[in-house]
Amino acid sequence: MTADAVNPGAEPSAGAESVEKKIDNVLKTRTGYTWAGLVIAALLGILVLIFILQNLENARVEFFAWTFQMPIGVLVLLAIIIGALVMGLVGGWRIFQLRRAAKKAAH
Repeated sequence: MTADAVNPGAEPSAGAESVEKKIDNVLKTRTGYTWAGLVIAALLGILVLIFILQNLENARVEFFAWTFQMPIGVLVLLAIIIGALVMGLVGGWRIFQLRRAAKKAAH
């Protein structure tokens, strides 16, 4: 039986506070966020795969001088991939700028 159960109005002990802090630290780690991101990405990947399989009709695409036909689902997948690459390049460039600025400020 804990002190809280004997005296419900009592303040929590220092030991209970440290346990709560440890639990908070365990739940909020980079690894935890990475796993959550991977699960979300896997679910989105499954949704995109279902979309591709349901949209296999060919669409005519004209891009500058090129003309080709491709399934609609594949076109959407390519658009997602290109968008992710552009986002990664822009984000990477911004991180590079911030690191360079931090180095200059440190000197």
